[in-house]
Amino acid sequence: MSNFISHLFEPSSAAAWKQKIQFELNGADYNNTLLTKTNEGITIKPFYHIDNFEKLRIPTPTKKFKICNKITITTEAVANSKAINAVNLGINSLKFVANKPFHLNTVFNQLLHKNIEFHFELNFLDNNFLNELAEWLKNELVFYNIDVIGNLAKTGNWHQSLTEDFKNVEKLILKNNASFILSVNANTYQNAGAHTIQQIAYALAHANEYLAYFGSDIATRIQFNFATGSNYFFEISKLRAFRYLYNLILGEYNTTAVAQIFTEPSLRNKTVYNYKVNTLRTATECFSSILGGANTVSNLPNNVLFHHSNELSENNAIAQLVNLKDENGVITTEITDNSYYIEAITKEMAEKALAIFKTIEKGGGFLKQLKEGTIQRKIAENAQKEQHQFNLGELIIVGANKYVNEKVKMENEIQHHSFSEKKSRKTLIIPITAKRLAETLEQKRLKNEA
Repeated sequence: MSNFISHLFEPSSAAAWKQKIQFELNGADYNNTLLTKTNEGITIKPFYHIDNFEKLRIPTPTKKFKICNKITITTEAVANSKAINAVNLGINSLKFVANKPFHLNTVFNQLLHKNIEFHFELNFLDNNFLNELAEWLKNELVFYNIDVIGNLAKTGNWHQSLTEDFKNVEKLILKNNASFILSVNANTYQNAGAHTIQQIAYALAHANEYLAYFGSDIATRIQFNFATGSNYFFEISKLRAFRYLYNLILGEYNTTAVAQIFTEPSLRNKTVYNYKVNTLRTATECFSSILGGANTVSNLPNNVLFHHSNELSENNAIAQLVNLKDENGVITTEITDNSYYIEAITKEMAEKALAIFKTIEKGGGFLKQLKEGTIQRKIAENAQKEQHQFNLGELIIVGANKYVNEKVKMENEIQHHSFSEKKSRKTLIIPITAKRLAETLEQKRLKNEA
């Protein structure tokens, strides 16, 4: 901090600050009045001071973050048109979501050799297609995001089987020299209701399964996908704590790496009613990702929950990211350096997440605890606690359970299914499914409109 102003004032110790605060409370209890306990078990104090400051050494990116547009491939021509439009609007990264193989020449027409990152979210595992894709994009920076454990967690099943899935991934790693083959999709845990410390711990344990199987050489070939919520400073600290712990664990494998992190806004706090408020939510969520040190940041249109692809809302989501990038021309992790509060929260998150990670490993590892249902149960417990707080109005989502505009009608606006649903299918494990906090209230309102 600059001495331009601070040199005019006498320094005060943390003890002096606390004594002054207690005096101003006029007899009220300091702990009960000013300390806030979170669902993660973190206690937020009314002030943070250099006397208790401890700086963590966190490996951080040395390059500016990339802004990404996420495109679901319905038809190849439409996907290509959207991609070209996004590039013209200023993005420098694209993520394609696909449920089946697609025609490469159409999708990537006029997109190659433009210094664009390519990311994929493929809801299938087809080595022939992936090898063809790798050959097509051999001169580009590509993130394939193959996550067979993530697929098991989300769907309850392997693509084929544990043995076959891991063998197929191993073949892809050996055959392709692409920087990033594997992925850890921690966004699944956030959108299902895991709190920030659980997300860190589960992402670490998830990655550790890959490190144990494929060896330390793949440490630099994993991309981590996180969803960011609206608890601004906690989300900044979440990414920082994860980076710190990932490198700590890699030390046990006698290697090191700067974690590659891709983020997008959470779905859990988004709403169908008063959906324009979603724009404010995504703004803070994207910015906390940026300050937390994400390498690539993607955004969501404000009507993504209920509306088919819409050029206006998609362009607005892109513009939001472009504006954030234009306003932050520096390596933005520098902004959080020496913030007493952020450092303190980061350190506490790291300590608590490491304890959960150790418990998982002592219990046989992440895959074993997924099969036993332990991970699912822990996430469900926190999700139920948050839901109860939301129902009581203690956890506020503006426009859903606070400052509700009852005059808004949405029945005729819903263009596709907006709510989680249980699918009756046979699964090996209990799948970890996303659920928004406002769903039940919204369903009740829609029913009353009918």
